[in-house]
This record gives sequence, structure tokens and C-alpha cells, in this order.
Amino acid sequence: QVMVEYQKELKGLAEKILGLMFRSLGLTQEDIAWFKPKYGCKSPQGVLQLNSYPVCPDPNRAMGLAPHTDSSLLTSLYQGNTSGLQVYRDNVGWVPVHPVSGALVVIVGDLMQITCNGRFKSALHRALVNNTRHRISTAYFYGPPQDVKISPSVKLTDHDHPILYRPVTWREYLDAKATHFNKAIELIRYDASSC
Repeated sequence: QVMVEYQKELKGLAEKILGLMFRSLGLTQEDIAWFKPKYGCKSPQGVLQLNSYPVCPDPNRAMGLAPHTDSSLLTSLYQGNTSGLQVYRDNVGWVPVHPVSGALVVIVGDLMQITCNGRFKSALHRALVNNTRHRISTAYFYGPPQDVKISPSVKLTDHDHPILYRPVTWREYLDAKATHFNKAIELIRYDASSC
């Protein structure tokens, strides 16, 4: 029951955050057809993942979670009290994201990058193991219904901002991600030279 309630709260939080992100781009709920489903439409999806990273005597020889981007629209991550999450910043490298008591880390995913035509970028991140503490985290991945086509909002495209990505469902994208890992987003990108 606790996990059911936790997921319900995180779903509501994800929808509020997405609403704010869309508004920051000048988009309304009507601009994102699947965001507030109409009668008969499928609902957005949420997946909760529990992660356990046992103590590792030699962290330099083990990988917690390989560098990756999330396929979702956004991820809400609770880190607990043990560091391990890192994000990659261009021209800087890997930067630790230290836990803050009672706080969640919100990570932009690939489907959000597609929906906003690249205005928000998905975050490359990884998890490291620790030689003194067992690390536990919970990640809530929020996305559209699996069979709804996601594509850049037409309000975010014009002559200076051509459409960058072709339409794709979350299910199709997960299949591409399983085969091509972090190159999946480039596989659905339109070739600018052909436009």
C-alpha cells in the first residue's frame, strides 16, 4: 500500500512539473494531446524502479549503473543519504549530485527532448558504487501512454527551429533503446541535410 501511495504522489508531482515545463515553453495542455487524456484515451504511464548498490571493496573496478539517458519524459529520483549519482556536463565532465535530505532529483528524459524539439536536453547520468555504504535509490519514470506517437510540438518549430525528431511511441523508443542504447535518440532524429 505504501508503494501504491508513493507512485500516486509521484505521478501527481510529475504532472505538475511537466505542466510547468510546458508552460515555460509557451505550451498549453491542448498543445500536448496525450498530457491530459480525453475520454476514452489511455493514461500516461509511470514505472517505479528500486535500485540497490551493495558496498563494493574496490569501486574503481565496478560499475553501479553505466552512463545513460532515461527514455521517459522525466524521472523523479530519491537518492537516500548516500552519494553515487553523477551527471555529465559538457566541457566539465562528471559532476556529483549530492543527496539533499527530503529532496528528489528530477532528470529530463529522451521523450521530453523529443517533445520540446531539443529545447530541454535529456541528462546523461550514471551511478557509482561505494566502498563503505550500501546505496539504495528509487526512480519513478513518467511517460506518455506507450502506444501514443510523440513528436515535437508544432508550436516549437519554425524556420529557425526545424523539426528535429520523427514521431515515435514510447514502446518503439524502448525497443530502439534496447538495441542501440544511447544512440537511440540520434536514430529518430531527422537528417538536417535532407530538409
